[in-house]
Amino acid sequence: MRIDLDGRRVLVTGSAQGIGLAIARALAECGAAVVVNGRSEETSQRAAADVREHVPGADVLGVAADLATDDGTAAVLDAVPHVDVLVNNLGIFSSADPLAIDDATWRRYFEVNVLAGVRLTRAYLPGMIERGWGRVQFVGSDSAVVIPAEMIHYGVMKTALLGVSRGFAKAAAGTGVTVNSVLAGPTHTGGVEAFARELVGDDLPWDEAQRVFMREHRPQSLLQRLIEPEEIAHLVAYLASPLASATTGAAVRVDGGYIDSIVP
Repeated sequence: MRIDLDGRRVLVTGSAQGIGLAIARALAECGAAVVVNGRSEETSQRAAADVREHVPGADVLGVAADLATDDGTAAVLDAVPHVDVLVNNLGIFSSADPLAIDDATWRRYFEVNVLAGVRLTRAYLPGMIERGWGRVQFVGSDSAVVIPAEMIHYGVMKTALLGVSRGFAKAAAGTGVTVNSVLAGPTHTGGVEAFARELVGDDLPWDEAQRVFMREHRPQSLLQRLIEPEEIAHLVAYLASPLASATTGAAVRVDGGYIDSIVP
């Protein structure tokens, strides 16, 4: 099975690090011209250089913009008027006492985790429909279904993305454009590794430490280890390809079995 995105332009939001950067690398490996995005010029260009290092000869553009703002969205649309694949990966998270999350924080999470992707989809989807081909993906989380008590503001926004994704898929019905969400499970990023170390200590080798963390603090996982960002990127690359032409309006899981359900 060969994923060929040659001639396709893709935008991966929030791709300066972590899952977003892994997705950008994977799509570049498939031959796509990739647009990476961070909030600053420094982080955006560093991400672009990283992709070129991993995929020599890759066509990569770094665009700095805060996509939680109208001005940031306008800057991206000016720099990249159309894309064939849009990966709405941008998101923020933090733990908080549910009773202490104020209105400003709720609004901030909605602006970044939901509305940023809605604005870009609203802007790019008509062109995809007119051309008769396109892919839109929202990178979600197991937290959309298994709402964490310490991060309900994050979980609720990821739940919202499921509705957003399904709704836009209906708007694109029968056009050759697909819209899906990807439900990622607990993933090995720098922040999660630091969090795991806080809970299990620094004495154990990392492979053992993460298994202790998963067993004691994320026992729902059937994988019993953190997911590597590249593993999520593999699914995103497949859904971005012509091979996934019959998958739309779906919430596709790459959660290591974390969500306790036999129905996707």
